[in-house]
Amino acid sequence: MQIGFIGVGLMGGPLARNLIRAGKDVTVYDLSADAVKKTLAAGETGKAATVLADLADKDLVFTSLPLPRHVLDVMLGQGGLMEKLKPSAIHIELSTIDPQTSVELEAAARARGCRFLQCTLGKTPAHAEKAEEPLFVGGDKAVFDELAGLWPIIGAPAYYMGTVEAACAIKLISNMVGMTNLAVLAEGIRIGEKAGIKRSVLIELLQDTGARSFQMDVRGPWIANDDFANRFGLDLALKDVRLGCEMAVAWGMKIPAIMAALGVLRKASAAGLGTEDCNAVYKVTE
Repeated sequence: MQIGFIGVGLMGGPLARNLIRAGKDVTVYDLSADAVKKTLAAGETGKAATVLADLADKDLVFTSLPLPRHVLDVMLGQGGLMEKLKPSAIHIELSTIDPQTSVELEAAARARGCRFLQCTLGKTPAHAEKAEEPLFVGGDKAVFDELAGLWPIIGAPAYYMGTVEAACAIKLISNMVGMTNLAVLAEGIRIGEKAGIKRSVLIELLQDTGARSFQMDVRGPWIANDDFANRFGLDLALKDVRLGCEMAVAWGMKIPAIMAALGVLRKASAAGLGTEDCNAVYKVTE
């Protein structure tokens, strides 16, 4: 099987490298020469594409891009790859996108005679590098089963979600809940400081209470140590929560707590913190 991989940045890069390490024939395309170079260093079976059309003859094409419009431009825009793919090719979309965009991509693949799966990723680039990234896959179950040997190479476990909408929704819900937890954690740390409790002590004590969460375990110590290095950028978190809120509103739902967290992320981004880790919401919490 010949594989094309579009977008080898923070999340796509680790998955592409996992495929190369496994000896798969992988051709990568990215606007960043450094990202391509880092990916190809994983093994001898990887090579670089100079233009998108170099991927037209591949059996399987992955996309991992920052925004829904980037995926649409690359696949369905003028001169997009979808119109060049051979019938029966499989397109696997890895990006965090809204359900409507995924449905549009699925329909375009079907019209071309290709097959489509939405595969959203559940954890961090560090997990992805070790193939420990949970995969939430939606689309044709027969295609999911056909690729059973591929999933453990790029991540694990692989959950079949049914529809592409469900595969998109699980990642958006995860980030909506996680970032709302983080905004609340930042406020709690500020309250603890007003009470005279050191940040590091507060985090340690709260971990033995009902306040404990993934964000507390991971980002609490970073906040305590003034470590705001970008692991999951604030502007990316803002994008994901915004997409999730738009999804919920389109379904007629009211989500005041998550909308409040979205406001905190927007405030932090407006303060120029967008390229720092999402834990930088602490800096705008009063």
